[in-house]
Amino acid sequence: MKSDRIPGPGQRHPSPPATATATATTRASVTAPIPASTWGQRRRGLTALVTGLAGIAGLAAGLLPVSAAAADASKWPTKPIVIVNGYPPGGDSDVIARIYADKLTGMLGQPVLIENRAGASGTIAASHVARSQPDGYTLLFAPSTFAIAQLTLKPSAQTAHDVIGDFTPIIKTGDVPLLAVTSPSSGYKDLKGIVAAAKSGKTFTYGTPGAGSPMHVVGELLNKSAGIELVHVPYRGVAPVVNDALGGHIVLGWITPAAAAQYVTANKMIPLAIGDKTRDKLMPDVPTLTELGYPEAQVSAWMALLGPKNLPESIATRLNKSMNEILAMPDVVADDLARDLRRGRRTRESDRADQDRPGPPGARHQRPRDPG
Repeated sequence: MKSDRIPGPGQRHPSPPATATATATTRASVTAPIPASTWGQRRRGLTALVTGLAGIAGLAAGLLPVSAAAADASKWPTKPIVIVNGYPPGGDSDVIARIYADKLTGMLGQPVLIENRAGASGTIAASHVARSQPDGYTLLFAPSTFAIAQLTLKPSAQTAHDVIGDFTPIIKTGDVPLLAVTSPSSGYKDLKGIVAAAKSGKTFTYGTPGAGSPMHVVGELLNKSAGIELVHVPYRGVAPVVNDALGGHIVLGWITPAAAAQYVTANKMIPLAIGDKTRDKLMPDVPTLTELGYPEAQVSAWMALLGPKNLPESIATRLNKSMNEILAMPDVVADDLARDLRRGRRTRESDRADQDRPGPPGARHQRPRDPG
């Protein structure tokens, strides 16, 4: 079975690659840092990050003290900015990050580059940013895998980091539903058939963009709800999952509706189920897992822009404001609609309220059985 799981070295790609598998994720305009329910019980930690409390200085070797970073913040930016992405070029987060980078370049007056540090479900990229100076020149664009990968992997000393304590949340850019697909060559036309075959003793694999990804979580929730044991195969992003699903190398792939749309239209891919509580607008005829009898399996994905711990508040606020302006641009809005994104403006108060609102039972610390 072909796999694209081995981490590659960091590479910079200043301009978007042309690829038929460049796929979509989402962006949602908000006015305050990330409202992630996964972090709900750690509100104090997030508040400390956002406000940049004085006195927390020099927490890691090589980091500027808060006072020095704050002093330079008034001149920011004076050189190119790098947004680090933990997945290969052409995938969901890479494509979206490049749209943001292009817009930010014009707004900030300095080049904004994308650096792909793929591998280990994004933890290589995240740990790099966590260890960067909090001066606004190294940022992280990450999917929701960022919040849970440390629970599913055994991080090395080089990739270990604290998703709460080591980052400054800047903006959550959106949510997207998840979609289960299969190839016509698999011989199955619906999820019911795959579940029945798995229960009869057949061994199947399912692919996701990586261990700890929301696709991995929904895949394991489906395993638990249906009483089956599909074997997880983690990839380095959405694009290789699409390729192997098309080729029939995996019987089921979890991706996004927008990533599958062109192949579904061409009858090269069969949509099986939406992993959210409601049907998707791009594929209204595809049932949800709840409709199919698996209400416990409900997961969606989000993406966010973050900086390292102790990023000056003035820089975080300026980036948040710029991103909100970008997400309101007509061409970005039109692109959002085509990419099946879910957006909605939020206030700082609603974000903070979400930090204390619990998610679905068991969702906060759901640990997939397969360690990836």
